[in-house]
Amino acid sequence: MTSSPLATPAETPPRLPAAQLSQVPWQPIVWFGALLIACYAPMLWQLVKVWATDDNMGHGFFVPAVAGYVVWQRRAQLLAEPRKSSVWGLLIIAWGAVQSVLATLGAELFTQRLAFVISLTGVIVYIGGRRWFRILAFPLALLLFMIPIPAIIYAQLTLRLQELATLLAEWILSAVGIPVIRTGNLLELPSQVLNIAEACSGIRSLLSLSFLSLVYAYFRDNRTWVRWTLFLATVPIAIGANAIRVALTGVLSEVNTKLAQGAYHEAEGYIVFIIALAALISLHGLINLATRKRGAASLKPSTPAV
Repeated sequence: MTSSPLATPAETPPRLPAAQLSQVPWQPIVWFGALLIACYAPMLWQLVKVWATDDNMGHGFFVPAVAGYVVWQRRAQLLAEPRKSSVWGLLIIAWGAVQSVLATLGAELFTQRLAFVISLTGVIVYIGGRRWFRILAFPLALLLFMIPIPAIIYAQLTLRLQELATLLAEWILSAVGIPVIRTGNLLELPSQVLNIAEACSGIRSLLSLSFLSLVYAYFRDNRTWVRWTLFLATVPIAIGANAIRVALTGVLSEVNTKLAQGAYHEAEGYIVFIIALAALISLHGLINLATRKRGAASLKPSTPAV
C-alpha cells in the first residue's frame, strides 16, 4: 500500500559512503565546538540545573538531543552543498561573545543563555556559509526551547493564564451543575476553596506541548502550513486542557477533598497533558483526512454535459 503524497513524513537520509564522510570538516567542527563548550561551560551547567529543578523546563533535556538528531538526519544535505566559509560567521560569534559578557555583568540570564545559540549560529555560518545555515535553521530554532523565557514575560504570561484558567474552570463547573463563586484566582465550591496557583496556570504544558508539536510535525508531515497549524493549535489546546484539569479537580474535590491534593493532583496533570497531546495528533489526522478528500475530489473526472 502506498502512502498518500498529501502527508509524507520526513524522509530518512541515505547512509553516507566513507569517501563522503571524509569530506566532513572535522577539524573546525571539533575546534569551535571545544571553544564553545569552554567559554559557555558555567552557563550550560547552570542551565542543566534549571532543567533538573524547574518543573516548567523539564523538557529541556530533550531539546539538544532532538536538535542533534535532526542535524544528523540532514548530514547528506550538508555535504551535498558546496561548503563556503563566510566571514560573517566570525562577526556573529563576536556578537554572541560581547552579548554574553554584558549579560553576565548585568545578571541577565536569558540574554546570556541566548548568546550561546547566537555563537553556535556564527560557527555554522563561518564553517559552511549561508547554505549550511538554511539547512540547520530548524534545529537552531529548536534550541530556543531549552532556554527559560525572561522572568518579566513569564510573570505576565503566568498571570494571564491563571486568570483564563480560573474563568474557564468556573464556566465548566457551572455547566456540570456544581455551584461555584469566582473571586480573583479563587474558586469557592461547596466543599472547599480552590486556589489556582502559578503551577496551575498551564504554562508548563504550554511550553512542553509547543516543543512536542514542532518535533511531531517535523517527523510526521512535510507541509509547511500544516506544521504552522499544529504549532499554533498548541495554544488553545493547552489552555483548554488546563481548564479541564482545574475543573476536574473541582469535581473530584466534591467527591473527596483528598483527590484535589498531593499525588492525585499531580496524576491529573499528567493525564490531562496526555489528552492534550492526543488532541494535537487527532487534529493532524483530521487535517490529513480533509486534504485527502479534497485531493481525491480534484482528481475525480467531471461528467461531460449531454
